[in-house]
Amino acid sequence: MVKFYSMGENAVLAEFGTKINESVHKKVQAAANLLEIHKQDWMIEYIPAFTTLTLFYDPLKIISAEKRIRSLPYEFVCRYLERVFKELNSEKVVPARVVEVPVCYGNGFGPDLSAVAKINGLSEDEVVKIHSSRDYLVYMIGFAPGFPYLGGMSKKIAAPRKKTPRLKIPAGSVGIAGMQTGIYPLETPGGWQIIGRTPLEFFKPHDKEPVLLKTGDRVRFKPISLKDYQNWEDKRA
Repeated sequence: MVKFYSMGENAVLAEFGTKINESVHKKVQAAANLLEIHKQDWMIEYIPAFTTLTLFYDPLKIISAEKRIRSLPYEFVCRYLERVFKELNSEKVVPARVVEVPVCYGNGFGPDLSAVAKINGLSEDEVVKIHSSRDYLVYMIGFAPGFPYLGGMSKKIAAPRKKTPRLKIPAGSVGIAGMQTGIYPLETPGGWQIIGRTPLEFFKPHDKEPVLLKTGDRVRFKPISLKDYQNWEDKRA
């Protein structure tokens, strides 16, 4: 059952569950697909998250288009979503795109790799092997433009956030926080444990598609050497 909540004067939050897992994520993705199919002029944008989807709307356009509306725009939108989501079928989600992300672990790019290894009683090589041995689901994009929150990491390499965040984390840094891993798309402050860096660009504000990853994508990390990383950088330059 989908629950709706008001998010101010021009947004509705639809909640599809309370636990972060792939089943709920598929429902969120299916809902996003339905909104893409059933676009309306009064829709501004929709933002999928871990267990919710927020739809922003223009109340003036609703009032203008729906001459006979006898309720608040929020109530109108909720009824509309209820009708649309009757078609909800998580099995019809578009197949996930797999994006391979090259990562140079350690080598000055992963200042917290040794700390993560020590926390879990592992060697640095074991941390790298575990981190790069599975695919990760992009549950949501947030915090910074293009920042992917990735689920599916092994608890064997889980590590808490740093007590004191760094003021600057370089773009492309790959980090761990709790049971999640993620990639910093641009230089920002942050408290994640940094274990490596990718030469890929995750946020290009002037491109038609400014962010590399989308919710529902799968990420596969591929360890590369320092020389390989430098070759990537040279080609990009």
